[in-house]
Amino acid sequence: MTTGPLSNTPSPKATSDVRPPLLTRPLLLRFVSMVGASLSFFLLLSVVPAYAAERGGGGAAGLATGSLMLATVLGELVTPRLVTRFGYRLTLIAGLFLLGAPALVLTTSAHTAWIAAVCFVRGLGFALTIVAGGALTASLIPDERRGEGLALVGVVSGVPSLVALPLGLWLVGHVGYGPVAVTGGVAALAAIVFVLGLPDRAEREEQPLGVVRGLRTGALLRPVLVFAATATAAGIVVTFLPLAVPSASAGVVAVALFTQTAASTLTRWLAGRHGDRHGSARLVLPGLLLSAAGVLVIAPTTNPVAVIAGTALFGAGFGITQNATLAVMYTRVSATSYGTVSALWNLAYDGGMGVGAAGFGVTAGLTGYPWAFALTALLMLGAVAPALRDRRTPAGSL
Repeated sequence: MTTGPLSNTPSPKATSDVRPPLLTRPLLLRFVSMVGASLSFFLLLSVVPAYAAERGGGGAAGLATGSLMLATVLGELVTPRLVTRFGYRLTLIAGLFLLGAPALVLTTSAHTAWIAAVCFVRGLGFALTIVAGGALTASLIPDERRGEGLALVGVVSGVPSLVALPLGLWLVGHVGYGPVAVTGGVAALAAIVFVLGLPDRAEREEQPLGVVRGLRTGALLRPVLVFAATATAAGIVVTFLPLAVPSASAGVVAVALFTQTAASTLTRWLAGRHGDRHGSARLVLPGLLLSAAGVLVIAPTTNPVAVIAGTALFGAGFGITQNATLAVMYTRVSATSYGTVSALWNLAYDGGMGVGAAGFGVTAGLTGYPWAFALTALLMLGAVAPALRDRRTPAGSL
């Protein structure tokens, strides 16, 4: 039983051989809204910068993406308060509306300021959908199957992104920017219908844990730091692997990135199943070490075998860390603070990827790509300290 916004109880375990069902009607409805949000966001993620670049050059493209990500981070910081006041369902509906409606009018103006404004509003909407939606999803998953449920959530949200990202640019070449933008907007707006059928489980009898207090709480900060380290490397690999590998080996990059995604999806699922049975906390350190080892193996970027093997290792470690850190954080708070956990985890994801890509670009300019990858692996080991500290922390301690 929880006595405050932080839970001091160990990770829940099934008390009998009968496991509660995972795929309930509310969770399936939530999956539909999740797919709609993912399609809307990723269908236009590369399309909007391309549209901006055609109208205003490379600077406009950068401004479009920058305003989108800035708004996403800002939105993630304030969403837990909105959830506390308005509940999961209304906040999620607002997020889907802000994500979808601006896309419908994106091409009504080619002015850079207009495109940036549309991206900013959509970024706020995306932040609301992933934080409020993530917290609501967690409340729909039985405690005994949290790890497995979170792994399934990762697959449901991940597959649309893999399809929509290249599909958006392909569609632009065939039907133009306007129809693609409208399609992205409609995908988010149509998902609102399914949110109306979801329960609103935001509990009001407890004061939720705020984002600032969450960052001051070691039991939450330690997993955040570990996940941020692996997310930093993820941003680097996705952004710079195509540049680091010789152009004659372009096929190697495609295989490597696919291998990374496949490995991450598989290990996220396996980590969830293992965590439900044996606890997720002990998976955090192995996931971190496996991720760092993968980045180190990638370093000789002229070797195709090393690149593919390294991305497979990194993907495997990243999938483990994704599932384990999020599952651990949810077990350490009451349902009232699920929104805060979702915000902290997504901040680590988005912030880590952004910082990693920016810092690596500067480093690689000074050292070259192989040494930059090696240094990244070394820096990732800095997260071993919080991972070890967390590993020694008794279950349920804060």
